[in-house]
Amino acid sequence: MSPYLAEFVGTAILITLGGGVVAGSNLKNSYSEKSGWLAICVCWGLAVTFAIYAVGNISGAHINPAVTLGFAIAGDFPWNAVPGYIVAQVLGAMTGATLIWVFYKPHWRHTSNTAAKLGVFCTSPAERSLPNNLASELIATFFLMLGLSYIGENNFADGLNPIVIGALITIIGLGLGGTTGFAINPARDFGPRLMHAVLPISGKGGSDWAYAWVPIAGPIIGGMTGTLFFKAFFAGVWSYWFWIFMLLSLAIIIYAACYKQPTRESVS
Repeated sequence: MSPYLAEFVGTAILITLGGGVVAGSNLKNSYSEKSGWLAICVCWGLAVTFAIYAVGNISGAHINPAVTLGFAIAGDFPWNAVPGYIVAQVLGAMTGATLIWVFYKPHWRHTSNTAAKLGVFCTSPAERSLPNNLASELIATFFLMLGLSYIGENNFADGLNPIVIGALITIIGLGLGGTTGFAINPARDFGPRLMHAVLPISGKGGSDWAYAWVPIAGPIIGGMTGTLFFKAFFAGVWSYWFWIFMLLSLAIIIYAACYKQPTRESVS
């Protein structure tokens, strides 16, 4: 299997299993209806674990453009392989989302909540404040890449790494996922959002494209910053990219901290 096909398969596994638990929780007449945030976070972590077991020895199981770009900018992954990896990841995410639609097909028509249906495919903010939502995704993905870098520096028993990484995803979801649903993965959000837009889902609403840039930009900036931060402070490798992304991330976070959400009256 080629690394590109492996990224496709790994991302499809991730979205099928991760999106499946959200569908089971959100859609009506499912045995797991209302299973809750804890179940969702744990199962997304396990989905990452099993995707890594499936293709980690072939492609490294990035299954996330933020991971691919983070490793590339740090010099740990060749730039000429980046476009192919990202295309494979997005296509895999689209495939996984389509499988979830088919799997739960009888349940869509029983669910009237359009936001719940959209949530099966992609993320949305609990409180819509784009600067704060962007900062949330940035910070969460910063810790994802910092954690992956830490894990890579430690020696575990054979086969244990995917479990540790799955635990990292779970704790990020529980600790940092409550604001935006912790996309932390542009392919995980964009691919399924695209399928939500094109699939004939019974009673669906809009795909919220006005928000779609946040779970793309936030994870990319945060992922690159996290990897460069690790390289600078823990590996002693400083670069001008570190300063660029560090200053950009700090500017976004400071702006989010100072941002005042318009009142409903002023918006109207």
